[in-house]
Amino acid sequence: MIDITLENFQTELIDGSMTTPVLLDIWAEWCGPCKQLGPVLEKLEAEYGGRFTLAKLDADKAPQISQQLSQMFGVRSIPFCVMFKDGQPVDGFVGAIPADQIRSFLDKHVPGADEAAATEQEEAAQEALAEGDPEGALERLQHAVAADPANDDARFDYIKLLLQQGRIDDAKVAFAPVIAKTSLVRRFDTLQRWMDAIDFAAPATGPAPTIADAEARIAANKRDFEARFDRARLLMSAQRWTDAMDELLDILMRDKGWNDELARKTYIAILDIIEPPKPKVADGQIPPDDPTVASYRRRLSSVVLS
Repeated sequence: MIDITLENFQTELIDGSMTTPVLLDIWAEWCGPCKQLGPVLEKLEAEYGGRFTLAKLDADKAPQISQQLSQMFGVRSIPFCVMFKDGQPVDGFVGAIPADQIRSFLDKHVPGADEAAATEQEEAAQEALAEGDPEGALERLQHAVAADPANDDARFDYIKLLLQQGRIDDAKVAFAPVIAKTSLVRRFDTLQRWMDAIDFAAPATGPAPTIADAEARIAANKRDFEARFDRARLLMSAQRWTDAMDELLDILMRDKGWNDELARKTYIAILDIIEPPKPKVADGQIPPDDPTVASYRRRLSSVVLS
């Protein structure tokens, strides 16, 4: 629980709600219902295990803040509770309402226990990767997906890492539950394109295509876009990402709309694959772009817009 003052209003309430929802309880010493509500909110904060932060504001000590929020919501009485998310007041309730009603209110705005557990595992996975422990990261991402199967970000990261480690069959098993969402979730479409490239490079039957074969076709005809795309897919399967994008750029420079913009869509998919997680920075700062991703985004823009 945090006591909000004019001095810490920005850091604890506004900035703090950027990472964890903050429920602000506006109260006063003379208010009987406020004294009834306070202990209930404190028990709920403990019950929710850090999924939201409880903050308290004495209306008599910081009337500027309490009056502004009251006017914003059209409320004239206390206790008055306001939920802050992403730096903004988004919802509220008035009065010493029962705990079950408060839980219903919280559940609209606070991550579920499964979602919070998945987020914790995702963060641990990124730390493991930073420490050079891909197996540890895979274990944590697997736990994240198991804890919250609807967490698309965790599933993307899990399948991506499986593919990077060459565990193709495991990746396909993990992808199967969301295969119908490829047309709705761009990053799942990205994974599908990567797996298609892997399957193209290692067909179940017949001889495997080679980069040398594709290059011979290109040498015979610079506008053989099928050959160029085949070469790009083979480079993707080998995780030679910048080489693959260079080949796709060659297609785009000659024919931007070739085959329903297949080159552009595949290029964007590779950018999704190679973009690393954003590093943590101090509040108010913008994390830097990865230089390779930024460079290839600029190249794509210059070609598409030319």
